[in-house]
Amino acid sequence: MRPLHAEWTKLRTLPSTWWLLAATVILTVAVGAAAAASLTSRVCPSPEACHEDTVKLSLTGVWLGQAACLILGALSMGAEYGSGTIRTTVTAMPVRWRVLLSKATALSLLTAGAGVVATLLSLWTAGLILPTNGFESPSLTDGPTLRAAAGSVLVLTLVAVLGLSAATLLRDSAGAITVGLGLLYVVPLLANVLPSPTWQQRVQRWFPMPAGLSVQATKNLARLPIGPWPGLGVLAAYAVGLLAVGAVLFRARDV
Repeated sequence: MRPLHAEWTKLRTLPSTWWLLAATVILTVAVGAAAAASLTSRVCPSPEACHEDTVKLSLTGVWLGQAACLILGALSMGAEYGSGTIRTTVTAMPVRWRVLLSKATALSLLTAGAGVVATLLSLWTAGLILPTNGFESPSLTDGPTLRAAAGSVLVLTLVAVLGLSAATLLRDSAGAITVGLGLLYVVPLLANVLPSPTWQQRVQRWFPMPAGLSVQATKNLARLPIGPWPGLGVLAAYAVGLLAVGAVLFRARDV
């Protein structure tokens, strides 16, 4: 418990932590609201004609909010390397895997809390907007909607862990953020310009995004490149796998 308490204290006293958590909520809700408001009669004459996945649309903001989570994860480790306080940390707590596990646990708890707030507010806001255009409000009593909401919280949490993992590997906040943003945004964009549909589908299936975001889909699941839970599993494999590699290197290095 001592390492966890120490890492919790460090994380919550970082000036950037609360700004980034607030940014996660604000970006997620604002983009989701804008997406829901885009379903006007001009774009979609009727729900029957449109067949829009309104739940996924309401949670569109997770796509942008995850950037703040990635940055938070990277700073939770990278800031210590940048300031040199990582030496004090490993001197006070020599069992390094416990240090990293405590960082990941504290980070996950904070990010998950912000993710719950962001997801619930996104669905609530969309529930106010969608009926004005003839669509039903998303309801958490519906199984697919609940899965999409819970999955969105997990996406944000895993992306934060991904940022932590990258910073542990690279020992640099800027490098970790650059690599992480590339995985989240650049790779999916490049997939769209690949000449081969087969390779486009492979990228969509085996890279963290958009595989992870497939958990938000509630309609036309058979058409997805990868199923909702397997897609989330791909993102989890990246986050946890890189964290495990980072733990090995963290133990092997001088610092």
